[in-house]
Parts: sequence; C-alpha cells; structure tokens
Amino acid sequence: MAAVYSGISLKLKSKITSWEDKLKLAHFVWISHQCVLPNKEQVLLDWARQSLVAFYKKKLELKEDIVERLWIYIDNILHSKKLQNFIKNGKTINLQISLVKVLPRLFGCLRISRLQEEQTQTLSTSDWTTELLVVEQLLNSVADNIYNIAADKIQHGEVQFRFFRRVAELLINHSQASVPAWFRCLKVLMSLNHLILEPDLDDLLASAWIDADVTEFRTKKAQEALIHSLFQTYIKLRQVPQLFEEILGVLCRPAAEALRQPLLAAGLSTVLCECLVELPPSQVLDTWSLVLDKFQSLVLPYLWGDYDMALKSLSLSSLLHCIMFNMRSLDNSTPLPIVRRMQGTMERMLRELMKPLLDLLLDPRSPELELWLQKVSDSALLLSHTWAQVDTMLRLNCSQYHTMSGPLTGIALEISDLPLLLPGVETHHWKKIEKTAAQFNSLGRYCLEQLYLQKMKRTLMQTSSQSEEALCALRDDAAHVLGSGRARLTQGITASWDGQVGTVSAVTYPIAHWHLIVSNLTILLSYLCPDDVTYLADVMLRTLPVNKAQEDSAEEEPNTTLEKISEAMLHSPLFPELQSLHSAFLLGIAKQCASILCAGAQSDPCLLSQKLPWLFEKDLMDMAHWENGFAKVSREGPEPRGEIAQNLLSLVKSDFPIQLQGEQLECILGLLKVMSALQLDSLWVPHHVHCFLLLLSTAITRLGGSCSSSLTLKFLMTCCRLLGYLQRGKSAHSVLRVVYASDIFEIILTSLFKVSSGFLIDRDDPSWLEFLQVMGTFLEQLMQMVVQMKLSLVLNFGKIVAFLSTCQVDAGAASGRRLKNQNPLGWQLLLVSLTKLCQVLGPLVKKRKQQQHEGPTALRGLLQQAVLQMGTLLQTDAACGAWRLSSAFILAVSTLLEADVGQQGRHRGAEISPGVDEVLSHPALYQSVYSQVLSELPALAGSSQSLQAAVRFLTLFLLAPELHSKEESVFTSMFHSVRKVLADPAIPVQVIQDIEPHLGALFTHMFEVGTTEDFQGMMQYILQGLDIRNVWTADQQAILSALKLIKLLLNCPFGGEKASLFWHACPQIVTALTLQNQEACQEQPLPLAVFEPTLDVLAALLRQGEEAIGNPHHVSLAFSILLTVPVDHLKPSEYGSIFPRVHNVLFSILQCHPKVMLKAIPSFLNCFHRLVVSVMHEGRQKDKGSADDLPVVLECARLVERMYSHIAARAEDFTVFSPFLVAQYVMELQKVTLYPAVKGLLQEGIYLVLDLCIEPDVQFLRASLPPGARDVFRELHNDYVKYYKGKHEGEKRYTV
Repeated sequence: MAAVYSGISLKLKSKITSWEDKLKLAHFVWISHQCVLPNKEQVLLDWARQSLVAFYKKKLELKEDIVERLWIYIDNILHSKKLQNFIKNGKTINLQISLVKVLPRLFGCLRISRLQEEQTQTLSTSDWTTELLVVEQLLNSVADNIYNIAADKIQHGEVQFRFFRRVAELLINHSQASVPAWFRCLKVLMSLNHLILEPDLDDLLASAWIDADVTEFRTKKAQEALIHSLFQTYIKLRQVPQLFEEILGVLCRPAAEALRQPLLAAGLSTVLCECLVELPPSQVLDTWSLVLDKFQSLVLPYLWGDYDMALKSLSLSSLLHCIMFNMRSLDNSTPLPIVRRMQGTMERMLRELMKPLLDLLLDPRSPELELWLQKVSDSALLLSHTWAQVDTMLRLNCSQYHTMSGPLTGIALEISDLPLLLPGVETHHWKKIEKTAAQFNSLGRYCLEQLYLQKMKRTLMQTSSQSEEALCALRDDAAHVLGSGRARLTQGITASWDGQVGTVSAVTYPIAHWHLIVSNLTILLSYLCPDDVTYLADVMLRTLPVNKAQEDSAEEEPNTTLEKISEAMLHSPLFPELQSLHSAFLLGIAKQCASILCAGAQSDPCLLSQKLPWLFEKDLMDMAHWENGFAKVSREGPEPRGEIAQNLLSLVKSDFPIQLQGEQLECILGLLKVMSALQLDSLWVPHHVHCFLLLLSTAITRLGGSCSSSLTLKFLMTCCRLLGYLQRGKSAHSVLRVVYASDIFEIILTSLFKVSSGFLIDRDDPSWLEFLQVMGTFLEQLMQMVVQMKLSLVLNFGKIVAFLSTCQVDAGAASGRRLKNQNPLGWQLLLVSLTKLCQVLGPLVKKRKQQQHEGPTALRGLLQQAVLQMGTLLQTDAACGAWRLSSAFILAVSTLLEADVGQQGRHRGAEISPGVDEVLSHPALYQSVYSQVLSELPALAGSSQSLQAAVRFLTLFLLAPELHSKEESVFTSMFHSVRKVLADPAIPVQVIQDIEPHLGALFTHMFEVGTTEDFQGMMQYILQGLDIRNVWTADQQAILSALKLIKLLLNCPFGGEKASLFWHACPQIVTALTLQNQEACQEQPLPLAVFEPTLDVLAALLRQGEEAIGNPHHVSLAFSILLTVPVDHLKPSEYGSIFPRVHNVLFSILQCHPKVMLKAIPSFLNCFHRLVVSVMHEGRQKDKGSADDLPVVLECARLVERMYSHIAARAEDFTVFSPFLVAQYVMELQKVTLYPAVKGLLQEGIYLVLDLCIEPDVQFLRASLPPGARDVFRELHNDYVKYYKGKHEGEKRYTV
C-alpha cells in the first residue's frame, strides 16, 4: 500500500494526468483512512490552492467546471469534521494566497459568510472558533503582502476594500467576544487600513471593549492586542481626540451599566498608558477637555439618584484618572501656553466637576440610595486623589505652574499652615465626606487613604515639618491610613487584585489597602506607635504563605494577593532597613516558635522556664541584661556560660522535656523558612542572642514518632543553616559570651548522635549527604570563630577533642567497628566532625609554628590526638573491607593527610631530611586510597563533589614524596587517570567545568615533579587527539579530551623547557584546529560540543601566545575558523554560548596581535560583520513567539557595541573603513525591525564609528546607498547629530 500511495504528490502535479483523474484522486486521498500521506491536509490544500492561483494568474488554463470543482473541493475540506478535529487538536493549516479574486472566494466557502443572507442559521462557539481561525489565516495571508488601498481603488475598483468591509461588518454584527480569533481578525483588518473599520468604530468599541464580557486569559490578551493596535493607529493618524469622541459616545449612551466589566482592567489600562505617553501635551489636553465636557453635559445634570448614571460617572472618572496619571509631566522647558492651559483645565476640573460631586456627599441620604451613594463617593474621591497627585507633581516639576490661588467661592480660609487634603474643601466638610466614605469598603475609602498619604508627603516637604503641630498631624494621618482598613485585614482574604485603581471593590479593597501600606512604609513607619508597628508585623506574618505557593500558570493573570505583597516585602532589601518593623516581625516569629515548643512540653512549665528562660521572654530586649551581665565577666570565667550549657546538655542527654509531633514540626519548619529569608547577619545583640538560643533549643528538641526521617532531616538542615547565618553575623561574638563554642559543639552533636540512630535512611541518601555538608559547615564556622576571636583556644579545642574521643569510646569499642555497624549515620557524623576539626586546627598549628608563636605545644598535641582518632576511625572502616570512595570519605582522608603533613612541619614537596624521625602516621591508608582513587576516578566523576575530593587528594598525595612508588611514575599514573575522565562521554559537561580549577592545581604540581619526558608524552597525546582522522572516524571524545587538556595546560604556570616544548607545538595545534573546524562544519547535525572548546582554546592560545607565536600565518588561520563557525539557526542557549566565544577570539586578535590584524583588516571586518548580522537576525521583532530569549540577544548586542568601541579606539587603523562599516550596518538594518533595546545598543556602537567618518564619507554614503538604505541612513545620521553628537560635544565643553 505504501508503494501505491508514494507517488500521490507526483500524480497530482503531473502534466500527463488529466484534471478529472486528479480531482478523483484528491477526493479519494482525503476521504480514505487507508491512505497515509504525511501532512495530508496541508499537501491537499496546497495543491488545490496553487492550482487556483496559477489559473487566476493566467499561468494555467482550466475549464470553468474544473475551477468550480476545485473550489467545491476546498469548501468540502474546510467544512469537514476531520479538519475541525485537526484544528481542535492544536494543529494549524496554512492558507496563504496572494490574489484578491481568491481571498473572497475562499471566504465564501465558510459558513459564516452566509450568515448575512441566512439570518436564521446559527453557529455554535466551537463552529465559530474553527471558522474564525480560517478567516484569520486568510487575512494574515493578505497582511503578509502590503495592502495598498489606493492601488486597489485605481486598478481593481475597490474589490479588496469591499471584501474587507464585508468581513468587518460580519464580525462586528456577530460579536464573538469569547473567541480570541475574533479579536485577532479585527486586529488584522485594523492593520490593513483603519478605513476598513472606521465606519463601524462605535460598534467595534462597544462589542470589543466597553460592552465585551471577557474573562478568559487568552481572550483578554487578544482583546488587549486589538485595542493597542487601535490606539497606535490613531496616534499615527494624530486623531486620538476623535477616537476618544467615539469612546465617550459609547460610554455615555444608555446601557445596563451594572452588567459592564470595569472599563480599565490591568491589561487595557497598560495599553492606554503606553499610548498616552506617546502623545504631545496638546492632544492629551484636548482629550481631557473632551472628557470633562461629556461628564458635565451628559452625566452630571442627571446624576442625582440614578444608579446607572453613578456607574457612568465612575467609568468616566477612571478614564480621567488614566489620562491624568499617564500624560507626560510638564517641566520648566514646557511652553508657557501649554502650562497655562494645563492650569486652567485643573482649575476647571476642581470647580466645575469635583466640587459638585463632593457636595453630593455632604448631606445624609436615605438607605434606598446606598448603592448610588457608594458609586458617587468612589467617583468623587477617585478624582480628588488624582487631582491632588497631579497638582503636587506639576508644582514640583514646573515652576511656572501655580495651584489654585485662594479658596473656592464661599469657603473660609483655614488658619493652620499645614496642607489640606484638597484645596478649597474645609476640614469640617472632609469629616462629613469621610463619614460617608467610611460606610463602604470600596474605592472611595482607598482613595481617601491616598489623599491622607499625599497630605503627609506635602507636610514633609514643608520647612516646618518638624514643628510639634506638623508632627502631631503626621502621626494622626499615619494612624488614619493604617486604621482605615484594619477591620478588613483581620478577616481571611483569598481574592486577588490586578493593581488598577478602577478595579478596587469591596472584594479587592483589602489587597489594595495592604499594597498601599507596604508601598509607603518608608513614610508611614516613622509616625506609627509601637502597637501599630506590631500590628503590621503580625499582618505580614499572618499573610505570608507558610508553604511554597504554586507558581502562576502561564494561562493565568499575574494578579496581586496579600501573600504576594507580604512575600515581596519579606525579600525586599529595604526590609532590614526598617528596623522597628524588622524587629517586631522577628519577635513575632520567635513568639510563634516558642509557643509551639511550649505546646510540646512534657514537663512542668516552671522547671522549663528555669532551664530555657528564652522561650518565655515577652520582648527581645529582655535579653539585654544577659549581654550586660556577661560583658563584665572575663573570657575565662566558666560559671555564667557553663550554667546555660549544663542546662542544655543535661536536657539533651536525658529525655528532652519538649517533644514535637509531625504537624507541629511542619508549622515550626514553615516559620523557620520565613526566618531564613531575613538578614540574620545584622541583628542587634539582644535579638541575635535570643534567636541563637531559640534555634539551638529548637534544633535539639525531641521529635515524636509521627515525624518522618525526611521531614526531620529537612528540619535539622534548616536549623543548622540558620545557626550558620547567625554565626556569620556581626553580633556572633555575643553568643560566645553566653555559652562556650565547645559547649555548642557538644550540645549539637550529642543531640544529632541520638537522632541519627533512629533514621531509616541509607548513608548515601542525597538528603543525608546534604545535611552532613550543612552541619559540617556550621561546625567549621563555629571553630573558625574561636580562632578569629582567639577565645581560649586550648580550652575550647581541648574540650572538643575530649568530647569526640568520648563519643567514639561510648558508642562502641575503641576500634569503632561496632559504632559503624550499630549506627552508620552516627559514624559519618563523627567522621565529618573530626574532618572539620582537623581542617581548622591543622592550618592554625602550622601558622603558629611558622610564626614561632609561644606555646604551640598544647595545640599541636590536640591536633595529634585528632589525627590519631581520625586515622583509627578510617583504618577501622578500611579494615572492614566494605568501605566505598564516597566524597565524605575521600575528603576525610585528604584532610587527614594534609594535617599529617602539616604537623610534620614540612613545606610542599620537600624531601624528608636524613636522620629526621618524622614519618606520616598512616602511610598504608594513604597508598591504598591512592590506588583506588586512580582506578575509580571515572566512576567518581559522576558528581562534582566526589571528583573534587578525589582531585584534592591526588594533589596532596603528590606533595608527599615518601608515599610515591619507586616502580612507576606518579605523573604518568595521574595523567592517564585524568585523561580517562576527560575522554569519558558519560561524564556530564558541568562536572568537568566545575572541577577545572582543581584539575589546574593538580596539573601545576604535576609539572613541578614531572620530567621533560613526562611532558613530551602529554604533548604527544594531545597532538594525537587533534589528528584529523579522529573527525573522519567520529571519535569526538578524543578531540574533546585533547582540547580540555590544552585548556588545563594554558591555565597552569609552567616555564623553562616545558614552555618551549608547548609553544613549539602551538603551530601544529592551530593548524589542526583549523582542519578540524572545516570538517566539522560539513557535518549534520553540527557538532556544537566541539566548536565551543575549540574557540576557547583558540582564544587562550592567541592571548597567551602574544610573544610566543612568531608566524603571522598561524594567527591568520583563526579568521578561517571564525568565518565558518555557525552563528545562525541556533537555539537560544547555543547562540548564547557560541557568540561570546567568537567575539572573544576576535577581540584576542585585535588586542594581542595588532600587526597581523592590520594586514588582514578585511578578514577581521568580515568576521565581525557576521556577528552584527546574526545579532540583527536574532534581535528582530517576531510576529509569533515571546521575547523570553531577548536577554541572550541583548548580551550579544552589548558585545557588538563593545567591539565597535574597540574599533573606534583604533581610529588610525579603521578610519578608511568606517564608511564601509556604516554601509554594512545600514544595509542589514533596513531588512529587519529590531527590538528597541537591541537597536539601542547597536546604535550606540555605530555612533562611535560615525565619529570616525568625515563629511565626504557622509556625502558618499548618502549618494551611493540604494533608496531604502539611504532613508535608514538619513534617520540614523539625524539621530546621531541630534542626540549623540550634541550630548558628546556638550560633555567635552563641560570637561574643558
């Protein structure tokens, strides 16, 4: 069957097959389920479409009945259930046709085209969706070719225009506001020509915006795109006031206002804002006056008692708010007539609109008018807030603007110098207005809060703001703003708000109120009483999502919620600066944690309060007496610190009197996560001490049987991290005045040894290994603090060593074997603790010995004890025969070896002097681990941690010559082991990248101990890896291994004979890279994994071989590589990786080989031009898809700008070529529409090149460029002269 149908396409296109047979074959292929043709739907439609296009273009002769049957065939396909199901499954069909005669005929195939004649016929929503998707494709096919309305009128008698009008009338008369494609079709018609929709503009605005009931997210986006296109079109036509005339006409005509959606929700408001910013002030003032006229003439006279009119007034007020808030602000450079007109409009609005609206709120109304009164209150206060805000901004930015001079008619002057809420409205009138607004939790109350906040800002701007009267007013205003919504924030709120003033309602008011409070904390907080600050902290803690909230879906609107506001504040860098709120918030967390712990108490509360008094402190400042008391005690005074430690130790060793169950543990874990977001490194001393003791008590709390091992681990890890944060804080020393570091060490580990015995997890479980790392980091920080502060070093480290030796003996026999069998996790804890002890104590002993510090004997003895304990523990593990090379084990052996070498007092790589009785304590262990690490190094490379630990051990082993075998070269063994790792395709690239610095350190020491013959062998291996035959045999790993080795070599400092050998082989390396690159560019798919390291190596060779590479030919070979490396048709991640590397090589040539570059400037510019073209291609605005990849393109555009600056810096070399560079840039720019950010960066770069162009160059470009490019150049040069050159010359004059 496959053989039968394989020639279907050929038969349909064949000139031999009759059209009768072609139509039969096409019909059979469409209806047959047995005929499997790839992309069948598209293939068949393309055949019919191309045939008709050829006929109408008179390139094909067809009988009339054949043409009609082709149309019937297309009609049948378009109306088939099969195609509808195909489209519903998310697939698309392309119907691009460039003829007029064919767009109308195709449209006639659709059922919706017959709705105007057959009014009784109705379609379902799914039918509409299907057919509108087809209409959208038909219209888009026209939009791809520019529609010329003049040519259509002259040449075709407006055939196209009449068709478009017919489609527009159909769409507008049969509104489908629930279908995104309906909006998209109208948008395409608007983009073709505004005259297509203008006759029905009022109906379009009503059905697509003002009266549309749009709730689904995708449909809203389509609606916003249409409205945006509408406004942008009328902005270009400079007819925005005419557009607003139509909008106001629809808004003010009779309608069921209660059924309308808010006029300016978030998306539509953003669209309108973007358009208003582009308008000149005169057009905005025209529009503003137009809205005022309509408000005064059509709404205000009929407002009394009419609920629909009250809703209209609120819609118009929202529109006025948007216009006033988003127009360009006036400044001192604004022409005086515009300023005077603005002032007149502001005064008119206050006298003729706002004052009458506010007067309606002064007299009490009957309960029947409550809803009406709410909307009038919302409208009046929204306008008042807007007017006050705009008035303040104008007075600040424009000295020629003056607010209303004198009061309104009949209003007495206030005696106080402090600002009013609104000029011309007395305080006692505001009391009545506030009383009215206070009845409703809606927009009016929110705007009243805004007015009080603006009043605070105006008060603060006055010179007398520090007077007693001003301070009292500020406190009263702050209390009013906070207290206004206090009752609503105590209730559970689950709603969300889109952030727009016009959508504040009884449901969304609490979110808007909390947003207002949090956004203005810097103003409010200084004037709130302590109780109010505590209230704020409680609300913030209560509204935070304790558990991780689900991420917003891409199909949902990113609205604001109480949780999001509080979470944003928690993570804000401003939060720690608000010290009173930060302290109150921390106290709130501490109180809740303490209450949970106290709820789990298993003993007498009085006894608990004696042992753990910090759980019962009501105020963090109560801890200050501890700080003051212990500050007077000498560092050696054991008694005060010992009391707390003994209490905690006694509780840990017995049954801890607090036990938490699963639910309690989850609650406290949620609070600890919140605490993790705080900056705990800058707390006040009392807060720091309290938090540390609270966390320490929490970490050693006994956990019930309902707590799973995974939850327990998560909890312990969080506690250790938080304790670590505190240890890094500026007040960390305060804790060590309360309790010894050695006691904290013992308390933590005693608790962990007990807890770990009950864990039902494997010792290699990732979460357990992560916990070991976190716990080890905390212990290391604790001991480092003792060293840095020099706090009783011998005492603290002596207690730690004694405790760890006791742990080993108490847990099992002295051998430690029973410890590992009975509690393997405890064995790991002990091993990590000893490792960290040696890591801290080893360098300390070595440093003090080098400085010949007095009395290092005690510390050295402690280090010897720790080394012996650790060695015994590790040897016991090795003796069991079941030890594995985990990262923790290798790290422990490495630390042991480093400490062992360090306590012998030898320098790196130094041989043992004859007669000196200094030998390493565990040579057999080290050699055994060395052999196994070498053999298992590729297996260890599965994780960065294990490989890093292994490489560190090999580096240390290299520095202990007495451990080296006499039979084989350590250099050779290590090199081949590392080579296997680099050549292993199973090892992740990220692992190799993470380990590169550590491999570099290893290679550095290998070169120190290796011979010239060893180095020659390495170079021979590298050159073999770069052999062209590896490309032919597809041995990519051999190539990659060689490239990685070169990168490692170039990062290592080596000189003498080894350096000579390397640079002698450099020409061979560059030639091999060139040949490999040429071959690789011919492969499909492209081996991008080879291109990246090739470019890295090439750039490094060019940089470091500035003096060593003598032949210019080998530098010039780099250009051939750069001209062939792919920079187009790459994925964003690939593009972001390849582009900077190509730029890096080019920059290396420019910077390090200027003489070669001078002789090859055309090649250099060709390579650079490839980068410019690729950035323009990637940075163009696309019709479909998102701009998620834009950050990658922007980074590449910055590199292009940077290269332009380097070129401009070498003016003497590139002046002759500057017109050529500009011409190349302009020719490419005319082909694309770039994202503004990308265009801005490229323009900044090309401006630097234009600086090199002299006037004859500019004239030459104007004369020689083709017409389209000439226009682009003219615009570019005008911007250069107007913005860049003027600014640049001004800066020069300023410098002079």
